[in-house]
Amino acid sequence: MTRFFCTLLIILFAAVSQPAHAVIDIKARQYILMDFQTGTVLEAKNAEARMPPSSMSKLMTAYLVFEALKWGKLSLDEQLTVSRNAWQLGGAASGGSTMFLAPNSQVRVEDLIRGMIIQSGNDACIVLAEALAGSEQAFADLANAKAKELGLTNSHFVNATGLPDDQHYMSAHDLATLAKRIIIDHPEYFSIYSETSFTYNNITQGNRNPLLYRAGSGADGMKTGHTSTGGYGLTGTAIRNGRRLIMVANGMDSIKDRDEESGKLVDWGFREFVNRSLFTAGETVTTAEVWLGDAPSVPLEIPKELAIALPRTALQSLEVKAVYDGPIPAPIAKGAILGRVIVTAKDLPPVEVPLQAAVAVGRLGFIGRLKAAASYIFLGPPATGTDGGAGTVKRPATAPAN
Repeated sequence: MTRFFCTLLIILFAAVSQPAHAVIDIKARQYILMDFQTGTVLEAKNAEARMPPSSMSKLMTAYLVFEALKWGKLSLDEQLTVSRNAWQLGGAASGGSTMFLAPNSQVRVEDLIRGMIIQSGNDACIVLAEALAGSEQAFADLANAKAKELGLTNSHFVNATGLPDDQHYMSAHDLATLAKRIIIDHPEYFSIYSETSFTYNNITQGNRNPLLYRAGSGADGMKTGHTSTGGYGLTGTAIRNGRRLIMVANGMDSIKDRDEESGKLVDWGFREFVNRSLFTAGETVTTAEVWLGDAPSVPLEIPKELAIALPRTALQSLEVKAVYDGPIPAPIAKGAILGRVIVTAKDLPPVEVPLQAAVAVGRLGFIGRLKAAASYIFLGPPATGTDGGAGTVKRPATAPAN
């Protein structure tokens, strides 16, 4: 108990003596900044609120198209026909973002994908949606089912384009989650989001993502959006020194605000926060004593990689503890959950992950148990882990500046 209390004092002292990390607010009605590796939300405002996602909802259309390519339902060289419906709702006459497709023309799927992503073509989205589901309404049903599967809890789709509708909405958090899943699930197509222009039928249009044009930003995606009700928005991602951030900002008043405020948010995230890899998957964190086992101890391992994102000012206050109730009675099955790792730091909610037995430990036979009982009577119980199963796991206080 004494040692645990002293460790707590060290944490509190470090928290008081370190300056707090800088805070930020940008000119957006909703925004979120997420660390890609850990999923940690670094900053957010109204991130769970339902909002018009405008053309940022085309990320869902793209996700379903990428899935169809993976499953063989579409091919990049396949030619799709531009329906009159796609031309009327999303073509040149519609007044919205368009790829300028001609009705009844044949267009390669690969060109449609670039038209959807780079040019934000509503006509391209509708052509793809009709090819996959027969109609845009049926495609919206697929999108809603996929949203549920991906854990997008504040999203509902009625079209493939993001054109205004009271029942078509997403949250900033859902958009960030969807962007992350595109990067993870469909890396072979993600590079399209970094292309700055696309020419079709001799018409060249530039990518509207402002982060792509900022020197040193590290930006490589993803999608802008704008409607009169939703304002100007951006779902963006950037990578610097191997560390990726995802940001979503919406409800800004102008293109200028979108350009400046999105860059400000991303720069702040890279400047103020770092990633800290603590354990690799399968790494032994500590060893626990075993009672009446055919081995005196069992290694406790972490089942998957443990990494955290935290403010740079919190590095010196970082503490990692392994906690278990010991000695642990045998038999012990391999993979049995026997304890947990607790990570604490200033300005960081406690992070807990399970510890599991790295190997199986059998129970002593009858003679062995008699000897253990005699040892207990004459020598006392076996020693337990620090503070009855709580031990500080030593890790350097510094971390790579990434």
